[in-house]
Amino acid sequence: MNTATTRKRRQAQAWPRSVQPGRAIVKVYRRKTPTGNFAFMVANYADGERRRFDSYANEADALSAADKLARRIDSRDYVAASMTKDQAIEYANAVARLKPFNLTVDAATATVVEAVKLVGDLPGVIAAARFYKTRNKTITPASVSGVVDELLKVKESRGASDRYLKDLRYRLGQFAGAFKSEIGNVETKMVQEWLDELKLSTQSYMNFRRVISLLFEFAVARGYAVDNVITGVESIKIRNGDVEIFTPGEIAALLTAADAEFLPSLTLGAFAGLRSAEIERLNWQDVDLTARHIIVAASAAKTASRRIVPVTDNLAAWLAPYTGRRGKIWPGSSIGFYKQMPATAKAAGVAWKQNALRHSFASYRLAQTQNAAQVALECGNSPKVIFRHYNQLVKPADAVIWFSIAPMCETLHVFASNIM
Repeated sequence: MNTATTRKRRQAQAWPRSVQPGRAIVKVYRRKTPTGNFAFMVANYADGERRRFDSYANEADALSAADKLARRIDSRDYVAASMTKDQAIEYANAVARLKPFNLTVDAATATVVEAVKLVGDLPGVIAAARFYKTRNKTITPASVSGVVDELLKVKESRGASDRYLKDLRYRLGQFAGAFKSEIGNVETKMVQEWLDELKLSTQSYMNFRRVISLLFEFAVARGYAVDNVITGVESIKIRNGDVEIFTPGEIAALLTAADAEFLPSLTLGAFAGLRSAEIERLNWQDVDLTARHIIVAASAAKTASRRIVPVTDNLAAWLAPYTGRRGKIWPGSSIGFYKQMPATAKAAGVAWKQNALRHSFASYRLAQTQNAAQVALECGNSPKVIFRHYNQLVKPADAVIWFSIAPMCETLHVFASNIM
């Protein structure tokens, strides 16, 4: 056999070729295509246990790629060989954690690095992922007005008071009228801008915020919204300066001008600190002028807790003419009750101040007793609230005057004729 023939046979047997620039070996295969040409494939094990074939159009490119791949494997194996025991365990744990997601360590670390570059730090990446998951969970489309109606029906079925339902209908009705969309599409910024445009007092602003927050908690619980967007709406603290009270002269004028049917309600607010809703629910049987106390039942109290309120001397004098009465203290409707307030103020020539009867009682009573805990029990609040809102609004001398105002007394007539 001549030399040329031997060379041709060796060349024919040279495939598959093994490329080994170092310790790693990479094989290159050649196959004939239907057109009679050759295609070249590099066996690639670098990214896992499964082999894949990378195709190349010519032999030179295939051999070059095989060389680079072998060097890459050598480099990786060198790193693995130089690992400490702890590093090897850490790497093995990483591989195990990624296996269910069909991810390699290289791909996972590249993704994490990119995410950290975008967000800033690893905790931020996790927070962003949680936010994404929350915002993209499936919710049931529901209009704001529809959720409002559903909430009101639930509250009514659970025995909510007429006054409470009326407040919900009023505030949520305004909200539903302004947001004619699905509740899941309402954003914090939208609600904040709407509340700001209403130009409400501090107390009214917080009342709206509280009721709308209730609506969103209801929507989240029933799958209509992903979160309560009201948590991001500005919360305003009610400062002492926001609490308005009547002067002794103003209350004297109001008492003088009050209708006989409304007078007991007025005095219970001014001299016992009862809330308007509590007065509306109160019966004459709850007022014991002999034992000198008023029982505010749990069903009548805002906090759903029974409490006993003392009857001061001047309050007893105001209520004495009504001894023996039965039924409701206020016999009229809820609407009539709230109409009496501005009507009485107008007749007295006094500007009506929201919740000022209760605020006045708490302020003068704290100045009189110097005991926030006692006043808190009488008002159905916490000592912290009483001290924060009513401390030092009035002087002890003013309290003496306040609780001396009684019917047919000189103080009443003097103050009523000369409003302070």
